[in-house]
Amino acid sequence: MKTYTTVQGDMWDSIAFRQMGSTDYTDRLMNLNPAYRNYYTFPAGVVLTLPEPVYKISEKLPPWKQVKK
Repeated sequence: MKTYTTVQGDMWDSIAFRQMGSTDYTDRLMNLNPAYRNYYTFPAGVVLTLPEPVYKISEKLPPWKQVKK
């Protein structure tokens, strides 16, 4: 399980974007770290658990090209 230690000024959506590549992970990130849900802007030093990435595979590709990246 991966973790991230916040720096002063981090916000949920910016952490999701920088660490996982998309703000779509914001809800999952918050759900994994319920003790910090009241934070809007983080102080430095809070250790958060990061969600596992979700891989989307296009159904339009032929089976041999449907590979998780």
